[in-house]
Amino acid sequence: MSTTFEGGAAGFIGLGVMGRSLAGHLLKAGYPVVVYTRTKATAESAVAAGAQWAATPAELAAKCRLIFTMVGFPADVEEVFLGEKGIIKAAPKGALLVDLTTSTPSLAIKIEKAAKEKGVAALDAPVTGGDVGAKNATLSIMVGGEAKDFARAEPVLKLFGPTIVHHGPAGSGQHAKMCNQIMIACTMMGMSEALAYAKGAGLDPQLMLKSTSGGGAASWALQNLAPRVLAGNFAPGFYVKHFCKDLAIALASAKEMKLDLPGLTLGEKLYRELAAMGHADDGTQALWKLYEAKMPK
Repeated sequence: MSTTFEGGAAGFIGLGVMGRSLAGHLLKAGYPVVVYTRTKATAESAVAAGAQWAATPAELAAKCRLIFTMVGFPADVEEVFLGEKGIIKAAPKGALLVDLTTSTPSLAIKIEKAAKEKGVAALDAPVTGGDVGAKNATLSIMVGGEAKDFARAEPVLKLFGPTIVHHGPAGSGQHAKMCNQIMIACTMMGMSEALAYAKGAGLDPQLMLKSTSGGGAASWALQNLAPRVLAGNFAPGFYVKHFCKDLAIALASAKEMKLDLPGLTLGEKLYRELAAMGHADDGTQALWKLYEAKMPK
């Protein structure tokens, strides 16, 4: 594999729970990598592994032909791409910008339009698979944007996971991710309710999971997150606060389409309650805490 992308380095903005692993995959593949985070200390491990630090998104963009972003909220995405020190103003002509953040479809369309006006290309490419998928390069990636830009990005995206699907024009990747988040919310509610039922019935939760995880109820959440719940491990593979953001986006989009989605509506409400209980910085599996708090004593 070429160690450059059309003559430039690969940039990565956002080195959180998932981003640090993805930047690491680029380094291991031999790419020159430039990184930026709001807190420089977060980038120490990437810099120690060979990445170059940039003080601003614009400084990073000027050095790169391929730029990945994975930040927290739509406001962060907008600032990184469209702000005064953002990447679109500084990116060289012909650069490709790939946003891995889960954000709003409308913002993805806005970013692509602004990028085209500056002679660069943009894709929305949110991912799913959590910290485990990022670490093991098994993410599923949902992409929106022009087909020719997707073709340029796909060989590098394969470093992050084997399932890469182009869904259509700008914003389509974000819509696909909303489908994913709706399914996760409903699955997490089902998993939590099953655990509550098992405890209420006096079953051994471990044995219940053994029986159900290989049958018709099998799911990624059941295999990966239910064991964390039983171990009392609520560390974030994906933050509750970010999931609340995603579900709010999905709910707003559903309302725009005049869709009545009761599972999504309930899931968004429950995760807001969970965050209000003080679990915003826990992983999504902490939904169990909400059910546990309501169980008979």
